[in-house]
Amino acid sequence: MTTVTLMTRPRRTTTSALLAVIAALVLVGSVATTASAGPRHRVVYDALGDSYASGYGVPPYTACGRSQSAYPVQLDGRHRVQLDDFVACAGATTVSLVAGGQLTALDADTDLVTLSIGGNDVGWSTAVVACLGGTDAQCAGATALVDARIRGELPALLDTVYAQVAAAAPDARVVVTGYPRLFSAEHGAYLAASVAELTALNTAADTLAAVNSAAADRAGFQYVDVRKRFTDHGANAPDPWILGPTDPAAFHPTADGYEAYTAAVNSALGRVRLC
Repeated sequence: MTTVTLMTRPRRTTTSALLAVIAALVLVGSVATTASAGPRHRVVYDALGDSYASGYGVPPYTACGRSQSAYPVQLDGRHRVQLDDFVACAGATTVSLVAGGQLTALDADTDLVTLSIGGNDVGWSTAVVACLGGTDAQCAGATALVDARIRGELPALLDTVYAQVAAAAPDARVVVTGYPRLFSAEHGAYLAASVAELTALNTAADTLAAVNSAAADRAGFQYVDVRKRFTDHGANAPDPWILGPTDPAAFHPTADGYEAYTAAVNSALGRVRLC
């Protein structure tokens, strides 16, 4: 029995020592990993686009109708995002976005870009005015013209500006935000526009979404569709998230509408990964 006792003690001692060494190595490895992690890098974010990106509709404004209610401002701080340049400008088109210098906000350090553009290129507001205040014939003509521009002219304009954005921020993730339907036809006629005319305007908005989404896809960008977020919140709904024609910023989102934009983009972003 004495022999057995003498033989087993070294084994237990060796095992205990080995476990202690392993535990120490694990601890050291854990500390080293933590130490090497370093500070978390912030995602450099630049926001471009038109009035729907600038937050127009919810004053007060700074230059270009920029509002603190804009979705780029609301996104600042989420997903490690740090809003660097907020250059979206009310009234911007695919051409004036470039001519007005918005692209200068982008560079090789840009990690994330959001962009809303195209609505002003097709004369969208003229169709809305014609349908709400004009005759049936005026509404039909204006809607047909806008639809023709969306299908025939806008794709090339979007391809051009998207290529310029990609070149200016070669390593960035680019997120394109669409436009909502402006009306909730289920709530009936609105001003001089019948349900059929409101539906025609919403159909044109659907065409705009399809064209913008396809262009974003061709450019390798991500498209965020906001139409479902605005369901039952059109300008003629009991709880509108679109401003009516008597507001100085007619047919732009309300504060609730911009919160819906923020929620849509925030959900689409998920975890922002650096390129």
